[in-house]
Parts: sequence; C-alpha cells; structure tokens
Amino acid sequence: MSTRVPATRTRVGKYEIGKTIGEGTFAKVKYARNVETGDSVAIKVLDKDHVLRHKMVEQIKREISIMKLVKHPNVIQIHEVMASKTKIYIVLEFVDGGELFDKIVKHGRLKEDEARRYFQQLIDAVDYCHSRGVYHRDLKPENLLLDSCGALKVSDFGLSTFSQQVRGDGLLHTACGTPNYVAPEVLNDKGYDGTTADIWSCGVILFVLMAGYLPFDDSNHMALYKKIYKADFTFPSWFSVGAKKLIKRILDPNPLTRVTILEILENEWFKKGYRPPDFEHGEDISLDDVDAVFNDSEEHLVTERKEKPVSMNAFELISRSQGFNLENLFEKQMGLVKRETRFTSQYPAHEIMSKIEETAKPLGFNVCKQNYKMKLRGDKTGRKGHLSVATEVFEVAPTLHMVELRKTGGDTLEFHKFYKSFSSGLKDVVWKAEAITEEKR
Repeated sequence: MSTRVPATRTRVGKYEIGKTIGEGTFAKVKYARNVETGDSVAIKVLDKDHVLRHKMVEQIKREISIMKLVKHPNVIQIHEVMASKTKIYIVLEFVDGGELFDKIVKHGRLKEDEARRYFQQLIDAVDYCHSRGVYHRDLKPENLLLDSCGALKVSDFGLSTFSQQVRGDGLLHTACGTPNYVAPEVLNDKGYDGTTADIWSCGVILFVLMAGYLPFDDSNHMALYKKIYKADFTFPSWFSVGAKKLIKRILDPNPLTRVTILEILENEWFKKGYRPPDFEHGEDISLDDVDAVFNDSEEHLVTERKEKPVSMNAFELISRSQGFNLENLFEKQMGLVKRETRFTSQYPAHEIMSKIEETAKPLGFNVCKQNYKMKLRGDKTGRKGHLSVATEVFEVAPTLHMVELRKTGGDTLEFHKFYKSFSSGLKDVVWKAEAITEEKR
C-alpha cells in the first residue's frame, strides 16, 4: 500500500510543487522548487472561484501590489504571480526558520539584547512600509518569520492597505487585526491613522518578546478592550529602565502623543547595537501581472501538469527537502510542538489511522477520514473558535511512514495542550529514533 510517494507530482510553470507548509481560510501555502535554478520558494495557492464568490478580487490585487512595492530585507519578498484557469499562484521567498511566535513558545521570553535586535528589524521594516504608503494592520509574532540566519521577515499583507485608501478625514475606518495587538483607536471605530496603529502593535510585540506573555489579555473581550483603552498593564521586574520608558511611550493610548518611528530611531535603548539595513532603493516596480492573473486570456495562463516522480528512499527524501532535517523528523520529545509537527512509525498505514481516530475521539474531537488524510475538529469553542487539526500519513519507504499534523483552525496554544494529551495516546505507534541512537553510542 502506498500512501505518500504518489504516482505523480505537480508542476506549475517552472515550479515543482511540494508539501503544504501553511493553511489559512482562503489559501494554502506550498513548498516548491524552481526546477531551472534549484531555488526553494513558497507558493500561496488560491482558488479563483472562491476568490470571485467571496468578492476578494480587489483584496488579492491589493495584497499582491503591496508586496511588490515593499522591497526590503526584513519583508517577505514576492517573486512573481501566475494563474491557471482555476487557481492563482503567488510565488514568495521561502523562509525556513519558522515563526517568531514558535520561538517564544519553545524557548520562552527572549533576552533583552535579542529582543531588541528583532525589534530593530521590525521597526526598520515597518518604517519602510510606511514610507511607501503601506500600513500592515496585523502585526503580531505569528506574522514575523525568521530565515536560516535568524533575520526577521514581516509576512502576511492580507489585511494591509495603501495610504490612498483613507477617507476624506485622512483616517482609516476598517477595524482589523488581532485584538490583543490592536491599538485602542482601531477598536473605538472612529477612524485611525495607520502609522500610529502599526507602532502600537510593534510595542505589544516588543513586550511579548521580553516578557513571554501579552501585556493585554482577558478571555472576556469587553474586559480586554477596557485594558487596551487605558493601557492597563504592568512590567515584569526584569525589564530594564530604558525598555520600560520606550514601551510606555509606544503603548500610549492617545495616538496624538504616542511616540513616532523617528523618535524610536533616536531612542538610546533602541540605538544600542543598531545597524541600519543595507539594500538598494528605487527599483522599478511592474504591476502588470496583478491584473493579468484575473484575465482569462490564454497567453497569461500557466498549466498544471502531473509528472512521474523519481524513486528515492527515505534519507534521499530528507536530503532533498530544504529546511527538513533529522531533528524535525525524529522528534526527541512529543510534548512541545509548533503549529505543524510530524513523527515516524513502522506500523502499517491503516493501523496508524485507526490509532489516531481512537486517540482523538475521547479528547472531544469529531473525525472525518478520506483515504489517508484525516480532519479532527474539536467539539468545544476555544479562544479562537473550534480547534481543527489536519493529519496525513505518508509513505517514505515500504516499512516507514511519516505522520504529519497541522493546526488549521483555532488557537495555537490550545493546539499545544491538545497535542500533549494526543501524543501520549500514540506512544505505541511512534518510532523511537532516539533509542536507536543510544544503541549506537
């Protein structure tokens, strides 16, 4: 029985499409390889019918245009945009260091110097966005990625907007973003300045990096909003005086007196060890392909075609996959995971599927199976709706399977708690690679 190594693999234009590395409400992000250069990329795949049905054309065009305009070393870069008859493909820079959020979850709060370094890169990126008339509006650690060198990359411009979108009063009026990171003026629905609202979110992020928890948090939304309106928070004892002063000025509930980016750049705490980014400005930007992806003219369309894969064993598969290493495949502890995790098993695929179902149901999850994929959906409503988990069994060798789990909905911390209980029920089928390692010593 073959559950991974499919009979065919998908090729779109010059890109060979690989596994799903991210999943949202309206799109999937796939790992892909440019077959001409061998470079890794990430491809955001959207269904055209879905985009048209939900009247998202202008939003998608705006997101693509914004990413083309913002060419900065601390912002995820867009390479190109393509379309087939049924799908839109946004080809992006591939970043393999994970989310800053996951770094905090795994290691806890950061040391002040490390937090400052990420904050400096964040401010540089946001300052550049604002200089191009772009407001992000959803800045949070989940949307800050890290490359293999540890450099910060701002991602997910789906809620971003241009300065041209402001009304006659010079303010934005669409309330969006994640409540814990949103400025008070965004919540009061009277209009807000995109620049000062983004600065507030940067301040919340700096606090989270140094504290390991949110400055404003409450399960009751109205209580949360009251704390944000009043900037009602307290500093942990380990914050330095300089950090406290700067954060206090950023988390000023009055946007008119809130610190500006120019003032942040001149702040003594901020300037410690600061190195401004070195990159070329003023590159010509073409937005021609933004409209072309919604044009059904045959000359603008790429084709999806299936190709026969090269046969390879498990370790060839590992070596060929960028950012896919032994530490990720053979996890030494099952207790702490990101929003995507995997384990290996030498059990038959159908037994693994049965064990997953048997373990998930007592934890309060509904199970929906299709071939060797399974969707788990929690009965209870959590902080961000129902927790949803996608699982899939892959065959990497005749006697070795890999099981992948991805959070597709709900709160990430709730996923961590679920996985702790879930993994203990799967111990019988998990291949303990570390035991093999011990035998060799």
